[in-house]
Amino acid sequence: MDKNSLIGLGIIAAILGIWLFFSGPSKEQQAIAKRKQDSVALVQKKLADEEAKKIVANTNKVEDTLKAAVVMSDSVKAAIVNDAYRDFSIAAKGTEEITTIENDVLKAYITNKGAQVIKVELKKYSRSGQTAPLILFDKDSTNFSLKLDAYERSRILSTDSFYFKASEKAVVVPSSGNKSITFKLETSKPGSYIEFVYSLKDKDYMLGCDVRFVGMDKIISSNVDQMTLNWRMNLPSQEKYIEKEQEAATAYYKFTIDKPDYINPRTPEEEKPLNDAPIKWVSFKQQFFNSTLIAQTEFLKDGSFVKMAGRPNSTTIVKAINTDLGIPYNHLPNEKFGMKFYFGPNDYKTLKGYGDDLEQIIPTGWSIFSYINKWMVIPLFDLLGNMNMGLVILILTLVVKILLLPIAYKTYMSGARMRVLKPETDALAAKYKDGDPMKKQQETMALYRKAGVNPLSGCIPLLLQFPILIALFAFIPAAIELRQKGFLWADDLSTYDSIWTFGKVSIINSIYGDHVSLFAMLMFVSTIIYTWMNSSMLQPQQGAQMPGMKFMMYFMPVIFLAVMNSYAAGLSWYYFLANMITFLQTYAFKWIIDDKKIRAKIDENMKKPVKVSNFQKKLEQMTKERQQQLSTGKKK
Repeated sequence: MDKNSLIGLGIIAAILGIWLFFSGPSKEQQAIAKRKQDSVALVQKKLADEEAKKIVANTNKVEDTLKAAVVMSDSVKAAIVNDAYRDFSIAAKGTEEITTIENDVLKAYITNKGAQVIKVELKKYSRSGQTAPLILFDKDSTNFSLKLDAYERSRILSTDSFYFKASEKAVVVPSSGNKSITFKLETSKPGSYIEFVYSLKDKDYMLGCDVRFVGMDKIISSNVDQMTLNWRMNLPSQEKYIEKEQEAATAYYKFTIDKPDYINPRTPEEEKPLNDAPIKWVSFKQQFFNSTLIAQTEFLKDGSFVKMAGRPNSTTIVKAINTDLGIPYNHLPNEKFGMKFYFGPNDYKTLKGYGDDLEQIIPTGWSIFSYINKWMVIPLFDLLGNMNMGLVILILTLVVKILLLPIAYKTYMSGARMRVLKPETDALAAKYKDGDPMKKQQETMALYRKAGVNPLSGCIPLLLQFPILIALFAFIPAAIELRQKGFLWADDLSTYDSIWTFGKVSIINSIYGDHVSLFAMLMFVSTIIYTWMNSSMLQPQQGAQMPGMKFMMYFMPVIFLAVMNSYAAGLSWYYFLANMITFLQTYAFKWIIDDKKIRAKIDENMKKPVKVSNFQKKLEQMTKERQQQLSTGKKK
């Protein structure tokens, strides 16, 4: 922009400024305008104040209306409550209060709303890595209620809707004594009420629960002859690995005329009608603890059931169990139904002491196998319970091996005889290399009979140890004696140990797991060595005769490793010890027994006439007939 342009713009600005100065209002005009503005503002303020007063007045009227509506709502609610609950309406309102009853081993928390046990602490146990008492279950995971058919079935009421009155706030059971707490559900009819009476003895896991009906025949429907107890629980996780808990948790039940039964714990969901016979008890069984409801007489079968559902995606809830149980009602002025809760460990001795086959919720093995646990393993655990459980398992292994020592000796002798007969068996193999395999087998068996050798004797120790292994396979993961008992690098022998957790890798995880168990690996390596030693040193010719069997002997430990890697470390430790003791036995026998003496004895036996049993005669006859059939078939 040039100099002339700037001068022109300056002149224009000056002219505009002079014009605005002389054309603006005078001071008198400005004062008049200000007074008018002040007057308008005053009027507007008065109008605003009046409007605000009107709003406040209207608001007060609304509040009064709302208050009236609230009063009317309460009266309506009261009418509804009275109509719904009738004689129970006086117990429909209240404040929840918790009462406790405890002894040296158990503390139960009972709420006055429904008079139900909502929490149980087991004082002698704790969760892994914690010192606080173990919480068996808490308020958020359980409900227990009695369904009342009242007023000729026009109402079905539930006791968990009402507030009871507790006789005491807290009770501690004295040494060698017992205590009780009464929860009373009052009605508007004088002399008509329901009582829940909880009782507990010193050092006892059994919590008594008696339900008393006093004067309720005036309220309960006259055509009702039974009521329904509903008990449900979400079993909380209490152990190190929730997956192992899910494999063990289930519902057990016992009819009065039969042995206990259970729902398969691997079933995702199942409802079991309990209508076969009257029921003695129902148990919500976890891996190491259980909550069981037991009838003093019996629960009625009509309408009774137990239902279990898995919670596979939960990290805190193992499973959900729900049961309905019928209890009799005879319309007497005063009657009682007696029950009791067992809240405690799955300890065989403790449960057996209470009777009613409660100990059968502990998996001790199938049929005859269970006696191995009942007569040997459990008594030994009880006797040596104060020792380190890893050492107890060592002692158990030594006991088993000592009992089987005579059989192990005979097995070694049989293998040694077969070993010194190797030249003869090799000669037969060469003779019939391209000949009749059946004839070769017959002559081999004839040789064994003359020498006094039983080629199947090597299987006998395995057959005898197999029931023991099955029994321990069932019991050790459930043995509370092993729970949280550490040994060497394992901090809990009741579950698997892990020296390396490498994470979940698709196929590997489904077959082997996400970790390496050192106890399982030791068991595997020792089994492979034992298999090699058994096949090469004791029975070398047996592997040559049956190569398929030799493959299976080496393949089975691999399968076993996949199973044991996620199984209880205590069982792998037992199996490893059994293998190591077998090594020592074998080398001791080899040092003691002279093969030359065995050969001399065999030569002496071969000079004697062979005694053939009726079974051997029949077997030979069947073999000859089979050969004749094959020969006839070839000619045709």
